[in-house]
Amino acid sequence: MHVLFVCSGNVCRSPIAERLTHAYALARDLPHLTAESAGVRALVGFPIEPVAARVIEGLGASADGFRARRLRPEMIKHADLVLAMTEQIRDRSMELLLGTSHCTFTLREARRIATDTGVRTVAELAVARREYGAIDDANISDPVGLGEAAFTQVGDRIAAELIPLLDALDLGSGTKRQPEPELEHEPEPEPPPSPVVHLPLSPRPLIAARAASSILDYPVSWSR
Repeated sequence: MHVLFVCSGNVCRSPIAERLTHAYALARDLPHLTAESAGVRALVGFPIEPVAARVIEGLGASADGFRARRLRPEMIKHADLVLAMTEQIRDRSMELLLGTSHCTFTLREARRIATDTGVRTVAELAVARREYGAIDDANISDPVGLGEAAFTQVGDRIAAELIPLLDALDLGSGTKRQPEPELEHEPEPEPPPSPVVHLPLSPRPLIAARAASSILDYPVSWSR
C-alpha cells in the first residue's frame, strides 16, 4: 500500500506522518508499505521545520533528507490512500484529481472509521464512510508559528491517529483503480507551470514564506 499524506506547507504535519509510516514499515518489515507527502501550498524545497524534525526524532523516526513538495495530480493517482490533515485540504486534494473521493480521507476520519467499524481495506473504508457520516474534530491544526509544546502535541496526535489506522488496515491491499479511458482526440497542451517565487532571507523565513505562498498560490523557495 502506498500512502500520500497532505498538509499545507509540507514542512510539519504531513512529513511527521510520512516519516512515522516509514519507521512503522521498517520496524515491522513491511516493504510493501510506502509513503510520501506533499502540501497544497508547499514551501517547495524547504527541509522539515526544525522543531517538527525534533518531534519526528523523538517519535523514533528520521527527518533526514526531506524537501517539501507541491501536491500534484500524479501523486494522488499513484496513491492507494490519501490522508489529509484537515477537511479543507482533503477536499482540495479531491478537486485536484476528480474521481478519487473513494481513497481520500482526513487522517482522523480514516482512523475513526477503521477502528470503529473493523474495515480492513481502503475500498471498505469508502463504503463505511457513507454510513458513518461526518466526524467531529476531524482536523489536525498547523503548529507553525506556535511554541515547541504545540509541535509536540501535534506530533503525538498524528502518531495516536496513524499507528492504530495502520494496525487496523490490511496493508498488503490497495484500491483497484480502473484503467484510464483512451482519448478520442489529442489532449490539449498543459498550461506552463506556476513560477517559483524566490524570497530573500528573513529573520522568520518559514512564516514569511508561508505568507507569500498563501497570497501568491505559487511554490516558494528560499535564497540567500
